[in-house]
Amino acid sequence: MTDLRSQIEQIIESEPVTVFMKGTPSFAACGNSQRALSALRDAGAPVTAVDILPNPRFRQELSALSGWPTIPQIFVKGELIGGADIVEELAASGELERKLEEALGPEYRAATRDERVVTLDAA
Repeated sequence: MTDLRSQIEQIIESEPVTVFMKGTPSFAACGNSQRALSALRDAGAPVTAVDILPNPRFRQELSALSGWPTIPQIFVKGELIGGADIVEELAASGELERKLEEALGPEYRAATRDERVVTLDAA
């Protein structure tokens, strides 16, 4: 069985765009998570979401790993981009799409798939 930190690291490293959020894409449980998700959707990002609400250990381990205290946390190709405010600012300036294209390639929009939800195992 993989420990929680390893699960989080594996998701961050293997998914093109990961959003650690409160809730899921179909039911965001906080405004900041919804704002970040909306900015990523508008930019055409292929989003993988992880709900940190089922267990307080998820948030603690994620923040210990990333050094970022708040949720949501957005990663692109393993790099922490930031939270809702930063992602919205990047989207408004056009920088978010540039970052996504740089990290994922110019065809990232064409490759956009349905949003995925990944569940962490706290055991």
